[in-house]
Amino acid sequence: MLPDVVVMDIRMPVMDGVEATRRLIAEHGDDGPKVLILTTFDVDELVHAALRAGASGFLLKDAPPEDLFRAVRAIAAGDALIAPSVTRRLLDQFAASGTSATTTAARTQVATLTEREREVLQLIARGSSNQEIAVAMFVAETTVKTHVGRIFMKLPARDRIQAAVIAYDAGLAVPGTG
Repeated sequence: MLPDVVVMDIRMPVMDGVEATRRLIAEHGDDGPKVLILTTFDVDELVHAALRAGASGFLLKDAPPEDLFRAVRAIAAGDALIAPSVTRRLLDQFAASGTSATTTAARTQVATLTEREREVLQLIARGSSNQEIAVAMFVAETTVKTHVGRIFMKLPARDRIQAAVIAYDAGLAVPGTG
């Protein structure tokens, strides 16, 4: 039986946490555990690599224990979490780092979404919660949850962070618009 969440250190002696995450996700896909990366290093390249490998969250080791508990619970529930100190910086880097192949693939994936789903995806990429999206779009929060679920099904996204990465790669979200 697999765990729901794996708490992974980014730096380990035999294999780093990014490669271990990549292998875990490749072997188990969406049915496998979700990964929360813990590190003492607030280095953008590590965060970027971990999320590209499929991690659902990234937290610094100096976070209070309550934050770690909340992060594990959130990730187990299907949400995603990034240490607040790196969120905006990280999203801006994703936008700047996409390659043309990644952008083309992401655009193809985003093209499968309805106009309303694309609108929801843009708001997800800006870091909006379901409640904030509901207010912005003048709909019920349950309607937003339905859209988010459909977005996850249509995109190869396990969580909000992976969906945001695709939105940035596709050019649907751009830095500085949040």
